[in-house]
Amino acid sequence: MTDKATRPAADRVVVRVPASTANLGPGFDSLGMALSIYAWIDLAPAERTVVTLHGDHLEGVARDKSNLIYEVAQSVFAKAGVELPELAIGIRSDIPLTRGLGSSASAIVGALVAANALIGDPLSLDELFQMATALERHPDNVGASIYGGIVAAAWDGQRAEAVRFDPPEALRILAAIPDFELATKSARGVLPAQVTREDAVFNVTHSSLLTAALATGRLDVLRHALRDKLHQPYRAPLIPGMARVLREAPEHGALGAVLSGAGPTLLALAEAGADGPGLEAFVREALAEAGVRAELRWLQPDLYGPSVRLLRAGDADSGAAPDALLPARTGTEVRL
Repeated sequence: MTDKATRPAADRVVVRVPASTANLGPGFDSLGMALSIYAWIDLAPAERTVVTLHGDHLEGVARDKSNLIYEVAQSVFAKAGVELPELAIGIRSDIPLTRGLGSSASAIVGALVAANALIGDPLSLDELFQMATALERHPDNVGASIYGGIVAAAWDGQRAEAVRFDPPEALRILAAIPDFELATKSARGVLPAQVTREDAVFNVTHSSLLTAALATGRLDVLRHALRDKLHQPYRAPLIPGMARVLREAPEHGALGAVLSGAGPTLLALAEAGADGPGLEAFVREALAEAGVRAELRWLQPDLYGPSVRLLRAGDADSGAAPDALLPARTGTEVRL
């Protein structure tokens, strides 16, 4: 056991990590954006491993050493040559599971960052990104959650690369989160093994246009750039009302609309000052007519990625719940 194992950098670490959306229409498995919904991961050395769950959205999460947070944390310790076999783990998440908002990516990133901070940050952010991508098997969600903002990313099965940039300041996102789950495996299962050259070219050109439009603030281009022929047309039958929302949202104040990740959440992208109530009313009506109940939430891009707080046992607020230590949008933070 090393010195770091006997004396961690902190007695407790709390990390807040943002949700994410992937693809943004044509950028299949390559574009991701961090969103202002959060999960909190709380880690501390312990005499025996205990997993405490706070709040909703954690149905079915393991409370023993099979827990994803525990397993990911141990991979960090192993890579750093540190032994911390027993952990007190606290988890709070406002990110709905299996809704296309990167809940698993957020958990992976939160566990990696928290475990690394607990032992003094021996691993670089790039090393954490590589580990996260290998676990998630694609870099878009984990890249957005670990770097914040928007990422254009690629992975060849061995190494991931990502370029991060700030979203346009005026960009707002209306998320329609249906009350049913859609497993990524099921959503990927409906995709064809092959596509035509025409469809491949369509997506390459539109993904390039979308990336350039977002990077330069050309919101006027989004209505055309968000179109996709690679995955959304095949997934639309799994989500009643989706085709109408994507087709008609620009007529009701949106710049465009997309499926968030593998779904079923739908995102309408809008410019600040647009007719928000009118867009909300349209999305709610379109989904209701298709028999879908959904929670509508206005979100912003998260620019910062994970926020970290280190605590010692004597700190006045060392016993606070993880979400109280790192409020959702404000507070003193260490930004990676």
